[in-house]
Amino acid sequence: MAVAAAAVNVFRTITETVGTSTVGVYTAPIAYTGVVLLAQVTNTGSVTETISFGYRRSGVDTPIVDNLPVPSNDTVNLLAGKLVVETGDTLTLVGSDSVTLKYLSSVLETSNL
Repeated sequence: MAVAAAAVNVFRTITETVGTSTVGVYTAPIAYTGVVLLAQVTNTGSVTETISFGYRRSGVDTPIVDNLPVPSNDTVNLLAGKLVVETGDTLTLVGSDSVTLKYLSSVLETSNL
């Protein structure tokens, strides 16, 4: 019987318009660990907005950045380095505006099998 092989490494690009309610933007899938290579937010508006970015495990939120100012027509990096997201854990976002903040991240998912 043939068994489909799971990909060992999968690259993901995640884009999201940030809202004013906290949402999960990435959850590491079953049997994979995510390595966040890049996480940025761009403010396309004309005034400074704020962004909060966090890590959720078993319903407990840990802030990574909290109410970080994002100047108008500028981009900020949300991580200084890489971040490991274990199976079932989630990255969360919330901003001060629901139109002008744009999130972009690159994630390498590595099989745990």
